[in-house]
This record gives sequence, C-alpha cells and structure tokens, in this order.
Amino acid sequence: MDVAMIAGVVVAMVAIFVSMILEGGSPLAIFLIPPILLVIVGTFGACMGGGTIPSMMTAFKWLAYAFTAKPPNHEEIVEPLVKMAEKARREGLLSLESEMDDVADPFMQRGLQMAVDGTDPDDLYDILMAEVRAKKASAAIGAGFWTDAGGYAPTIGIVGTVLGLIHVLENLDDPSSLGALIAAAFVATLWGVMSANVMFLPWGKRIKYLAAQEAAKMELIIDGVLAIQAGSNPRVVATKLRSKMTPTGPNEVREAA
Repeated sequence: MDVAMIAGVVVAMVAIFVSMILEGGSPLAIFLIPPILLVIVGTFGACMGGGTIPSMMTAFKWLAYAFTAKPPNHEEIVEPLVKMAEKARREGLLSLESEMDDVADPFMQRGLQMAVDGTDPDDLYDILMAEVRAKKASAAIGAGFWTDAGGYAPTIGIVGTVLGLIHVLENLDDPSSLGALIAAAFVATLWGVMSANVMFLPWGKRIKYLAAQEAAKMELIIDGVLAIQAGSNPRVVATKLRSKMTPTGPNEVREAA
C-alpha cells in the first residue's frame, strides 16, 4: 500500500486547520451538518445524474483500489519474463507449461499460456491488448466520476451559501445573530471548494496515474510474451523491456540484464 494518497489528504487538511487556528478561528466552526450534507450528498447526486449506477459502483471500486494499491514495480515484471525467455530458448516454448503455476501475475500467466498453446502472435496481441483497453476504459469511468465531483462540489457549495444567505435575510430583525448566520452560510462554499481540491480531484488524478501505470505494466508483459514466443535472445528481451520502462529520475540509466 502506498500511503501518499492518504498522507496527502491529511497534510492538506492539517494545513487548513492550522491556518484557521493561527488566524484565531476554531476548526470546529466548519463542522456544520447541513452544509456538509448538502455538498457531499448533492455532489454525489449530480454525479449520478450524469452517469449510471454501474458507473458509480465502478468509481467506488477504483477509489478503493486507489487507497490500497501501490504503483507496480515494472522490474518485478521484467525479471520473470527474462527467466522464461531463457528457459524457452534452452528447452523450447512447451517447457514453460510446468512453470505456469509459479507465475504470480494473472495477466502474464494468461499471455504465456496462450503462447504455449500455440496461439497466433497477432491473435495473442489482439486479445491481450483488448484487456488493456478494457482496463483503461474502466479507469476512465472511475476517474471521470471523481473529476466530475470536483467540478460539481464548488457549485453545490455556492448553492448552500445562497440558501444560507436567504436564511440571513429572513432574520434581519435580529442584528445580533447576523454575524453567525453569515459565517455559517459561507461554510457550504468552504466545504465545496475544500472537498473538490483536497479530495475529489486528487482522487481522480490518483486513479488516472495508477491506471496508466497498470496499463504500461500490461503492455510490457505483452511485449515480453511476444518476444518469448518469437524465441528472442533473453538479453535482447531484457533490454527491450527495460528501454520502455519509465525512468525514476532525469539521470537514470538502464542497464541490460
């Protein structure tokens, strides 16, 4: 599990609350049930109105994945593929049949099994790439839901503020209460902007990032499986796969296996 997502939200919220305290305010002042309820439920309602129940369920599944998953380590994909290439080159492609149970990645296992079964390379590529496209499409639905929520939330917050100001106008005969009522009215806008920029938009961004990394991993596996099926030299397989991996820094140099 990568704690960056949770830690980022916590750091942002702490910064907001500390800022309030330094300015002499109380963080508890913004925890008002009506504006929070309006922003959260209203935002989800708007998102549902622009989609379907299945798309909303997909969004929550991707959110759970975003909270618990960590970016894939592509090196963990390259090493087993290179070992498979070495075995296939020495003993033949059918020798990989006995290694299938040791392959941890289900996608890699399916690809290698199809290669061992003699699937045409073009058909193998089309089938596996269809899975990649399906993964990207599912992630786009999940990320889009939370990105849309980030767009709706501030506007829903403004609606809450307008409703609060209407309540203020209803109490003009009690000047002593106007300050508290006006402050409460703007809490809805605060929650709208805060939820969008601290939660919803970062969640959508996180899902897009993880999905892109997962798709890149799957495409590496496809390249590796096709190279194994073609009987490529293991060193060439390693070099080809590592050349497609995203560098972790500007000065990183890939080394051949």
